[in-house]
Amino acid sequence: MARPGNKIIQAKLVLLGDMGTGKTSLVLRFVKGQFFEHQEPTIGAAFFTQILSLSEATVKFDIWDTAGQERYHSLAPMYYRGAAAALVVYDIASMDTFVRAKKWVQELKRQGNPNLVMALVANKCDLEPSREVETEEGMQYSQDNDMFFIEASAKAALNVNELFYEI
Repeated sequence: MARPGNKIIQAKLVLLGDMGTGKTSLVLRFVKGQFFEHQEPTIGAAFFTQILSLSEATVKFDIWDTAGQERYHSLAPMYYRGAAAALVVYDIASMDTFVRAKKWVQELKRQGNPNLVMALVANKCDLEPSREVETEEGMQYSQDNDMFFIEASAKAALNVNELFYEI
């Protein structure tokens, strides 16, 4: 709960990325501390809330987890419009998802909130032996686009809370 005298910030956060990159798994790990090996694909979008108490403020996140299937792409602007932050997620074991993540970043830069805080999330770093996207590639792309970068694993609960605290 909020600390006495601490300001409360309500922030809309959206997750974007290809199907199967682990967007829902990241949110469920953060909000509920849960991980499911076989997570059903999101249809349209799913909504979660989570409160973080930080020393300088209490942040209430309204989290929109969007579907990664191409047929839902046209709905995405409805979710990222007015968002304070966006997590663009890719799977380190799939170069295709990294290429798609770059397209999301460009779309957000064109149509998103000009003050949008963006993070590039290299998910599934527990799949190191199958890695197709090197850490340096993700880091360089995020630096070139003024984004925060983190490698995470919803499965191994690695850097998930850190990601949301950093946002």
